[in-house]
Amino acid sequence: MSTEDSLALYRTVRLIRRFEQRAIELVRSGEIVGGIHPYVGQEAVAAGVCAALGADDIITSTHRGHGHVLAKGADPARMLAELCGRVTGLNRGRGGSMHAADFGVGIFGANAIVGAAGSIATGAAWARRRLGVASVAVNFFGDGAVNEGVLLEAFNLAALWRVPVVFVCENNGWATTMRVEDAVAGTITARAEAFGIPASTVDGQDAEAVRGAARAAVERARAGEGPSFLECRTERFDAHHTFEHRARLGYRSADELERARTRDPVDIQGTRLARVERERIDHEVEAVLADAVAFALQSPFPDPVGALDDLYASGLRPRQGSGA
Repeated sequence: MSTEDSLALYRTVRLIRRFEQRAIELVRSGEIVGGIHPYVGQEAVAAGVCAALGADDIITSTHRGHGHVLAKGADPARMLAELCGRVTGLNRGRGGSMHAADFGVGIFGANAIVGAAGSIATGAAWARRRLGVASVAVNFFGDGAVNEGVLLEAFNLAALWRVPVVFVCENNGWATTMRVEDAVAGTITARAEAFGIPASTVDGQDAEAVRGAARAAVERARAGEGPSFLECRTERFDAHHTFEHRARLGYRSADELERARTRDPVDIQGTRLARVERERIDHEVEAVLADAVAFALQSPFPDPVGALDDLYASGLRPRQGSGA
């Protein structure tokens, strides 16, 4: 891997980490209402996979999707404004943390419904191929999604029709508060293999390892060889949701969390850089996020008068006074 590639991967993992930390601060101050699902610890997956994609490629994401959205190229300032519910957000403050989208850079939306975005990615990739567009779709999902029927249906159609889609499972070991071994019978990769989809497991804490595996899968899809499946073994360093910062659910011990943090994806990638380069990128990221916070907090909230706008693609508005 070239020096420029290593620098770019570090910039992405560092940006995601600091974005999430700043977002958590805004949750605590009340600027982000309702909380977020932090991506802290899983940055290498988003960075590595998206580094293997081109500008015309597509991603779909999850309720824990900030990292994917940033890695695919969304503007951090507009993303943070979206989390804060401001009109300058990616979706004018209507999508929020779990539904951010930016079609201009191939982000076909995060999705709060577990497993639901697999069908969207598969359908989008199939439709683009029918139109003669040589793009690949990536669907990110967590280990909890492999038991969802809609995802298995997406596997089936993708395999049958050789759809250019890469399924990326971020296995952080937990489906909310349940350990994966208590929720998943068999193995995660076997889910895909049952449909004839090539599946492999990769170190999800190492951005370069993820990039290498993702690049092979993307090239395979682009060559018309159909879908692939990557299980990225990763670690969630923070809460499932920031609600836990107050609730203190206690399903993971302090020792377990400490062991998980010994393999920090930011540090793993950072050790591959010269110290001066790492510090330069760190300063640049801080400047970007300082501007993003200022932009978000200075942006106006939506006017309640337009609350019902855009509910229908046709532009139709619900009847006033219908009680609906």
